[in-house]
Amino acid sequence: MTEEASLWSRFLVRVRETSWAIDANDGIIATAGLLQGFAGAGAGDRLLLFTSIAAMLAGGLSAGGAKWAEVAAEREAELELAAEEQAEIERDPAGELAELAAYWESRGLTADLAHEVAQQLMARDALSAQLDAEHGIEEITHPTAPWWAGLETAVAFMIGAAIPVLITFLAPVAIETWAIIVAVVVSLALTSLVAAGVGRLSAVRMLIRSLAVGLGTMGVSYLAGVLFF
Repeated sequence: MTEEASLWSRFLVRVRETSWAIDANDGIIATAGLLQGFAGAGAGDRLLLFTSIAAMLAGGLSAGGAKWAEVAAEREAELELAAEEQAEIERDPAGELAELAAYWESRGLTADLAHEVAQQLMARDALSAQLDAEHGIEEITHPTAPWWAGLETAVAFMIGAAIPVLITFLAPVAIETWAIIVAVVVSLALTSLVAAGVGRLSAVRMLIRSLAVGLGTMGVSYLAGVLFF
């Protein structure tokens, strides 16, 4: 695996570690923003409740479907690369061995040791060795991974969206706008801080980005409701 591929692989791992928080934040922001727009337009309790539930369900299904399609496309790309590499191995095994040995030599091994390592890896699993060295693919994505990824995204989105939904259900219309804003700020702060710790990212930067997007979305939506309805 090249240095660039290694860095990219580590970046993707961190993104996956924090994706649940990103999906939950999307649910919070999207639903709260929609509610603020309807509240600015003067909607009543019943319409706000219906809107929040519809946003939670439709948003969760949409986000889950998009994630399923994304991971499924990644798996298809991996399978295509694997087929291409397998064809190259069958067509020119000596050339692929030399290529793998050159990779390990570039990683700091002596020429003899690099050749020996390449021979052993090719003997054990030539395709896996080439995919790892050339493309940074340690293993092909499992067939069920797209479905699990889609389900996890949908659930995380709906959990986030459930926060403004519950406030809409429990709070009187006179105070729910402010209650939603406070709940959104607290929820985004908590998920951002936890995700930053899990993903070993900057908590301050992640918190600022989440709050800026969340408050900005709600502000624009509310203003649109006031001005156009």
